[in-house]
Amino acid sequence: MIEIKNVFKSFENKDVLRNISKVFNQGETNLIIGRSGSGKTVLLKSIVGLFEVEGGQILYDNRDFTSMNTKYRKELRQEMGMVFQGGALFDSLTVEENVRFPLDMFSNLSPMEKQKQVDYCLERVNITDANKLSPSEISGGMKKRVAIARAIVMNPKYLFCDEPNSGLDPETSLVIDALIHSITVDLQITTIINTHDMNSVMEIGDNILFISEGEKCWEGNRNEILYSDNQKLQEFVFANKQYQKIRDDKLNDQ
Repeated sequence: MIEIKNVFKSFENKDVLRNISKVFNQGETNLIIGRSGSGKTVLLKSIVGLFEVEGGQILYDNRDFTSMNTKYRKELRQEMGMVFQGGALFDSLTVEENVRFPLDMFSNLSPMEKQKQVDYCLERVNITDANKLSPSEISGGMKKRVAIARAIVMNPKYLFCDEPNSGLDPETSLVIDALIHSITVDLQITTIINTHDMNSVMEIGDNILFISEGEKCWEGNRNEILYSDNQKLQEFVFANKQYQKIRDDKLNDQ
């Protein structure tokens, strides 16, 4: 579980996050959503420590990340996995070398143990017969799956995904969503996903935080989001007429 309490962040005297509090549950896909410029990316980067907050607390299973010194933060970061928007694979490394990279950097496993863990993670994300290929030889969807395999290779307690479906077609996006959700549930990870993709929201939104202009505007789950009377949330959700029709059809069936 990750809990943020009254988080405040500014840049050059401009408030970007104001007094945001939220609990992100273990074993659920926790989504941060909002328009471009709403502050959701700043919030995700603040939670993982890429930005320092000016106020509030960030707690990892009741461990106060905001008050930790460099040594303890470094130790805690080894419990985190990160899937970056572009995948961020190393072009000079093969698929399996990319996945093994965190193990080479941070673990004391033997070469055989590393290979076993790499093979397990690649199998977990449904990639076979691609170990020796380079990132340039695989599709965009496969690159995202390799990035997920690398993110979980250290058996993290916390998984962060920044726009994991960026640049993917709708069908592949659904595959990535289902994969992240199944890994979260099966491994009981606390997963936080930063997204603007309403398909992801409706497919895997177990626990959703909606941010607007740096403030928490709404929280709930995918079953509640279509029926909220929050005006800003409605404008965000129903910008895609598809979801207006879904809600209207469900209301007509009742």
